[in-house]
Amino acid sequence: MSAFPSLRNVLFRASGHLLAFAIVASLAGGAASVGLIATINRALSTPADQLTALGLRFAALAVAVLLCRTAALMLFVRLNQTVLASLREHIAGRLLASPYAELERVGLGRGLALLGEDTNQVATLLVALPFVVMNGTIVLGCLAYLAYLSWQVFLFALVAVLSGSVCYRLSRKRSQRYLRDAGKWHDVLIERFGAIFAGAKELKLHRQRREAFANGPLAEAIDAVRTNRTQGLSLLYLSLTIGSTLFFAVIGIILFAVQRPLGADAAVASGYTLVFLYMMAPLEGLLNSLPQFNLARIAYQRIADTTGPLAVEQGQADAAGDRRPFVELALRGVTHRYFRDGEDGAFTLGPIELSLRAGEVVFLVGGNGSGKTTLAKLLVGLYAPERGSVLLNGEPIADAADRERHRQQCTAVFSDFHLFDSLLGAATNAGEAGAHEVGNAALDARANELLARLQLQHKVTVRDGAFSTRALSQGQRKRLALVAACLEERPVIVLDEWAADQDPAFKAVFYREIVPALRAQGKAVLVISHDDRYFDAGDRVVLLDQGRIREEGIEYQREYQPEYQPAAEPAGVAIATERQRAA
Repeated sequence: MSAFPSLRNVLFRASGHLLAFAIVASLAGGAASVGLIATINRALSTPADQLTALGLRFAALAVAVLLCRTAALMLFVRLNQTVLASLREHIAGRLLASPYAELERVGLGRGLALLGEDTNQVATLLVALPFVVMNGTIVLGCLAYLAYLSWQVFLFALVAVLSGSVCYRLSRKRSQRYLRDAGKWHDVLIERFGAIFAGAKELKLHRQRREAFANGPLAEAIDAVRTNRTQGLSLLYLSLTIGSTLFFAVIGIILFAVQRPLGADAAVASGYTLVFLYMMAPLEGLLNSLPQFNLARIAYQRIADTTGPLAVEQGQADAAGDRRPFVELALRGVTHRYFRDGEDGAFTLGPIELSLRAGEVVFLVGGNGSGKTTLAKLLVGLYAPERGSVLLNGEPIADAADRERHRQQCTAVFSDFHLFDSLLGAATNAGEAGAHEVGNAALDARANELLARLQLQHKVTVRDGAFSTRALSQGQRKRLALVAACLEERPVIVLDEWAADQDPAFKAVFYREIVPALRAQGKAVLVISHDDRYFDAGDRVVLLDQGRIREEGIEYQREYQPEYQPAAEPAGVAIATERQRAA
């Protein structure tokens, strides 16, 4: 596990020398602003015949302020987007390199918040930073100028600034608690907003459910975010307002109480007042920017707390996987524990003894919650077993590099599959002619032939490795996922309830043509299914009951199966011969 970089390191690493240039420009702009107020104050007591030189100085300083502020803002805008992109790349890279089980633990809602609100809060810090630097320079410069005019007045101003800072620090700790709680509820809100789309059919079909969702879980999350952020930011801004108001108290004390004892004449007193009034706006801007630093720090801490503990799989396997012929994938005494919905204790899968050999079709059956999908994830290397061992061609999977090599031998279409809009990664297997264009053309041709055999040629085409549409039924989308899996040319393929969403006619095509064709290619095929009428299409049937394998080799009589007539050109033939033509 690598240490997560600090916010300071992220800013400097992403910006290089750009951040230094931007800060220098901000400091120069602030210093020029202080020079302007000093020039104005001096001009108020300068004879008219001496104002020309001061006027030229004033113009030069005004131009310097304009140029420096413009340069600082442009540089910080660029930094903002650079840091935002760098942070998102870092988070995405960290998530992609993490084990599958840890990604499940993080969850979609937290992951979206990481790449959305949290990173935006950190990047927005760079929008506020130039104003913080310039305003801070102005405030310090004005204090220095007050010390030059009168050390007594400087002390009064210093007391006001310190008092405002103390008010801010006293409220910050409590406000941070509210803002952290707001961040946690924001993750919940993201998930519940997602339910509007994921559960759109169910919500539209049931008005009471829709109203209960809107007024219950959704409203709860919205109100919790609003309440916690309101309380947290209110505490911060209240302390900032009290701090800035102290300056008016100092001005009043100087003008009405201590001006005469200090021996200041009206011109000097007006100079003090001018500097105070000029310093008020930068000080208020400076104090108002402090909550942004607070929000950025909390957001970055949430990013670090989520992605920092993630393990990073350092092992790298050859992109083409293990080049040795695949023979067998086996689980020996494998166990895995996890929590199921509605249960307090952990469910234990195993110990499992199971092998899957090349050119073999195994049906995995069992009731809901028996652990079939979890077993499939162990088989393809998404989960690492807690006990026991996984053997690939008789060799145990021992480290991260072995696990990566193991996964590169497998492909799967799970019941909760995700369908990408293009055949990502498949193009690397299609470039036998050496030219990129020829490789893409070959990939498109292979994909479109498979689409035709899966009866989707009238709905979808593949061009430049991308599907023309994914707006299909769930069963048709599963066919597209199968096309992508077949084009990967992996020796092990897992199909998790693949036929569950297919119509009866195509379900027969799947079991009578596609599955035998995959076996004919020499693939090891694991089919998770409840369609017992087609179990005779497999070589073995494995029954999983409450996390244990109870039976193997269940026989089903073929005479009970309905008569099946294959198409004129079976889909299995097209799939089986495709690899032969490529060879």
